[in-house]
Amino acid sequence: MAKILVYIATSLDGFVARENGSIDWLPESSESSYDDFYKSIDTVIMGKTTYDQVLTFGEYPYKDKKSFVFTRTSRSDDDNVEFVSDLGRFVKDGFPRAGKNIWLVGGPKIIASFLKMGVVGEIIITVIPVLLATGISLFQNIENEIKLDLVKTEKYDQLVDLYYKVSK
Repeated sequence: MAKILVYIATSLDGFVARENGSIDWLPESSESSYDDFYKSIDTVIMGKTTYDQVLTFGEYPYKDKKSFVFTRTSRSDDDNVEFVSDLGRFVKDGFPRAGKNIWLVGGPKIIASFLKMGVVGEIIITVIPVLLATGISLFQNIENEIKLDLVKTEKYDQLVDLYYKVSK
């Protein structure tokens, strides 16, 4: 079975972006676990809003991975990704055409959907030492309590990674 991993950065107060979607507060370069994590995955999954944000960075950064974008609206022509409209069917069918280590890139809405379905195995949060006060919260529309087990922490200069397993 595929392993679904959330790996995401948040401000210390739990935001993944400013209210307008900007992530200008993220450090441009810093020692982190990202490179090792990225090498360990073979598939990326994201929602359409996150996909649109990623495209503003220039060239699509995940060309070497199988990529799925979940959308309820129109689809774009992009040879780098496969657009999927039925999240429930995709999960029920066992993540067809996906690899074994799947990075659930974001955003918060699709993360919440996968958490509600009980298919997220691990959550890795990189905490950035900034307080944004307002923005887009990482965890939205979580209807039921979800227990996590802290597995480890790692410190990289001013950043801290929190590694959690989702309790079943």
